[in-house]
Amino acid sequence: MVEGIAAGVPFVAVPPADANAPAALLAGWHLMDAPAGEEAMAEAVPMAGLQAWRVYFGLPLSGKRLPEGGHDEVFRRASEDAVLNVFGPVTEQAAGEFPAALAELRDRLPGATGPLGVFGGSAGALVALEVLARGAAAITAAAVASPVVQLTPVIAANERRFGVSYAWSERSRAVAARYDFVDRAAELTAPLLVVTGADDDIAVREPAEALREKLGAELVTVDGMAHEFPPGTPAAARVDAAFTEWFARRLRG
Repeated sequence: MVEGIAAGVPFVAVPPADANAPAALLAGWHLMDAPAGEEAMAEAVPMAGLQAWRVYFGLPLSGKRLPEGGHDEVFRRASEDAVLNVFGPVTEQAAGEFPAALAELRDRLPGATGPLGVFGGSAGALVALEVLARGAAAITAAAVASPVVQLTPVIAANERRFGVSYAWSERSRAVAARYDFVDRAAELTAPLLVVTGADDDIAVREPAEALREKLGAELVTVDGMAHEFPPGTPAAARVDAAFTEWFARRLRG
């Protein structure tokens, strides 16, 4: 495993099955829940055996980029305004920094000259979808698990989960509209795999199904899985198997 910083973005990367042959490059982003970090995501979803470099980026406001005050400060910001202080800026920064990080990794990782795929889980899936929609890089295939496809229902789920009431504003509604990928489905031009947990909140499952219907995307539903898929769990194994099979099919040649 290679660990480092690319264009200011922390990452870990796992080499392809054959280090002496050209390889695809898969770039992805972790959840804010488990697996909540680039190392944990690499452990949970290793996609072993693929002829591809698998690169796991650290999200802003997590891991090596936690603000002063750590997780308590992130929770404070989310409690104050989850859309404007967390979801919006994290997605915007992660998607914006991707092209430069990708260019650097193409040079640094031996043989990483093949097709590009992107993946992510939960908030990391939101980043993957935004990267795909922006079209700044030619992406051959994408895969998302427990995906945040629309922000508005996720905020409603957090209201139920934490017993709070979110005060929507004109600014936060604009951010939620920007990151509504059911509405923006036409911008997602690469083949997409969607993996959801059968026991996940309806705020995740229903938008994921709506996106699948609009795109004709492939959908895998994992029985017994809620939102998280920590390393070493049956849920992680199922997500890993789905991602591995998908990218093995889509990145050939």
